Amino acid sequence: MAGGWGCPHELNEMCQHVQGRPCDPGMKGCVLAGRFRFSNEAKNRPPRPARGGGKPDSTRHRDK
Repeated sequence: MAGGWGCPHELNEMCQHVQGRPCDPGMKGCVLAGRFRFSNEAKNRPPRPARGGGKPDSTRHRDK
């Protein structure tokens, strides 16, 4: 693999975490998947929805 970094699970261009597969950072089963953004959008997880749905709770009322 070319680049300025290396995966600790790569040995001779083979993934030691996903047995029998060539190292392809971000592939399914890769320890890097979901932890980093990749230039290949197919390897990126979709963004999580906002907590609480992003809508204010209209059933709560403040006492004055």
